[in-house]
Amino acid sequence: MTQRFLRAGERDVLVEFPTLADAVAARAALEGSPIPGVTDAASGARTLMLHFDQKVTNRAAVEAAVAALEPGAGLGVREAPPIEIPVVYDGEDLDDTAALLGITPDELIAAHTGRTWVCAFGGFAPGFAYLVSDGASLDVPRLAAPRTRVPAGAVGLAGEFSGVYPRESPGGWRLIGRTELPMWDLARTPPAAVPVGAAVRFTRVNAAEVGR
Repeated sequence: MTQRFLRAGERDVLVEFPTLADAVAARAALEGSPIPGVTDAASGARTLMLHFDQKVTNRAAVEAAVAALEPGAGLGVREAPPIEIPVVYDGEDLDDTAALLGITPDELIAAHTGRTWVCAFGGFAPGFAYLVSDGASLDVPRLAAPRTRVPAGAVGLAGEFSGVYPRESPGGWRLIGRTELPMWDLARTPPAAVPVGAAVRFTRVNAAEVGR
């Protein structure tokens, strides 16, 4: 893996990776082998921003430690049980998305529920988790014209990601279902239902089970 180290302040190192999978694997390796003095790590699509304590370490030592990480194969799914997200698969774009992939809606649901997803990074809105998987590609383009209103709890696909809208907002992801699980709750610790690095499994439920 070839990383590129970029200066991002007196106490931060921005590490750029060739691919999203490399960045996710490096993040997982960092969790397994923390670097002394690194107090925070923020993930991006192909980056890690590492904040370090100058009383403990320095930039050169952090960069050397990152270069020495030994990321495992795949996405480095945690051993902890995955977070389960119950989904009613009745999204407005379910049929069209399945058609884009050349499969049936039931096959798309089976593919979405039959794999473990990992939160690669967060963004867009508090609680929005960009989920990736090792499974066969469900890569679909965003809508040509984003919706002006996507309801909270909508479950979608876009590019190589799946995600859940934590609140009502505009959006261009292809909606395949919905969940009642709050994705962001300030009364919860942590507030995000799916923190970065967490594993996720979607489970299929029917509308009667969630009351609507």
